[in-house]
Amino acid sequence: MYPKKELAQIVLSACCQFDIATVVISPGSRNAPLTIGFSNHPEIETLSVVDERCAAFFALGIAQQTRKPVAVLCTSGSALLNYYPAIAEAFYSNIPLVVISADRPKHLIDIGDGQTIRQENIFQNHILFSANLIENEKYKTRNSQLIGEALQISVSQQGPVHINVPFDEPLYETVPKLNEYNFPHISLNSLDNSHINYEKLGGIWNAAKKKIILVGVSYPDDTLHKLMDLYAEDESVLLLTETTSNLRHDKAIDSIDQLIFSLKDEEFKALKPDILITFGGMIVSKRIKKFLRDYPPKHHWDIDARKATNTFFCLSEFIQTSPIDFFSHFNQFSTPLKSNYQPKWIAFRNERRKKHAAYFKDVVHSDFKVFEQVLERIPNRCQLQISNSSIIRYAQLFSMKNAVHIFCNRGTSGIDGSTSTAIGAAYASKKRTIFITGDLSFFYDSNALWNSNIPADFRIILMNNSGGGIFKIIPGPATTNALKYFETPHCLTAEHLCKMYAFEYQQASSTASVKKELETFYKVSDKPKILEIFTPSLENDTILKDYFKYIQ
Repeated sequence: MYPKKELAQIVLSACCQFDIATVVISPGSRNAPLTIGFSNHPEIETLSVVDERCAAFFALGIAQQTRKPVAVLCTSGSALLNYYPAIAEAFYSNIPLVVISADRPKHLIDIGDGQTIRQENIFQNHILFSANLIENEKYKTRNSQLIGEALQISVSQQGPVHINVPFDEPLYETVPKLNEYNFPHISLNSLDNSHINYEKLGGIWNAAKKKIILVGVSYPDDTLHKLMDLYAEDESVLLLTETTSNLRHDKAIDSIDQLIFSLKDEEFKALKPDILITFGGMIVSKRIKKFLRDYPPKHHWDIDARKATNTFFCLSEFIQTSPIDFFSHFNQFSTPLKSNYQPKWIAFRNERRKKHAAYFKDVVHSDFKVFEQVLERIPNRCQLQISNSSIIRYAQLFSMKNAVHIFCNRGTSGIDGSTSTAIGAAYASKKRTIFITGDLSFFYDSNALWNSNIPADFRIILMNNSGGGIFKIIPGPATTNALKYFETPHCLTAEHLCKMYAFEYQQASSTASVKKELETFYKVSDKPKILEIFTPSLENDTILKDYFKYIQ
């Protein structure tokens, strides 16, 4: 059975031609022609998720892992607005999310008809392309061109696009055959790397005695890893890698805040690079951002195939290409230097690591201690999804296992869809997926568990400190008389949610019980599991602050 409506058939055919293999559908009536078409097509996988916000983040998690476009489909009206948080995340994280919304015809908008809002260009500030279609035979060519352009842009530019499809009634009529349509490839501007003057850049690089390469959010990539290995062996280069960079090296600074916390002015001046190279997505560490803004390098080169990011307000060169292409060519023009720059800071890092290890010998049960216990026991060759707020910041203070791939929604850094994204990633990935989250993020997105596509080996570690612990850590909230509105204290637990959504439930509330529960948590089961770890709300921030004092 296929939809009788030609416009629905055109959308369906375009998605097939441009390799949209997965569509996440939320229920509704106005989107019935497309729901019928997608669910009956033999080459398209359809998944049902009721909550549109969860559906969009679930699809984003799938696209994050496959790096191919995934579509979401919803009915008209406010259903569409629930996609917006995931669209913004896809926009800033360069994830190809294809949003397909059913709509009322234009003559039914703003006349008091039900489930109608102004849907055209509704995401204009956070979308790569909006295709507003018209259900009329004479617009058939125009509709086809718009759909084809939207899908090509999503693939080539790796980001979200919106296809708005108005349908008049009747909506449920079907035909036994899908017509074939041709969608010519639109000529898009291709990336031109010929303007990059590697010889000039090499001259600047080789004359500099202090260089920093700072890596933000990146996909695991063996080729990129080998290229960075070369620079990590250059004594004039300091390689700073965030947890989400998925780059590990013995000579890398992988816990940036651990290194630069409490440095004095003279030390910052000694650390200040002549050249800063950045690539990858958003940077988590506020301290490194403040350092590079207060002590700006003479040259800052940002490498990205799509857009320049002037995070430190000193960008001097936007190198529009992929990091792999750049460093593969640049290697021919760069020369390693003898220098005490890297050895000095690696020795400093090693001292901080020793103090880090010593601190944990006596630290009591807390968020920080739990993080140490959890990371020690993360299985090899798994995928680790991390939620935002304090959880990703704790992760930044630990060295990660080489065989663990790490992801976090750092595009907008919101807590709203972390669980849904992790479930989408678990569904799409061939690796076992473990999700570490805080309580507010987890309960905020609890509808994520209302999903029949969750693998049995999916694991959630929920750190429950009864509120937004980060608001005790960051300066400011505690100095006001409105802390409860920042922190939002609560007495919720995940136990009954686990019963409702058929998760196995384990809990712990001490160092000994965390160790005991982790011994069985990763064992094979026929259901996904949640380990909820309760920590003392009043002590967590003190323990973290004492840590930074201790490692000085």
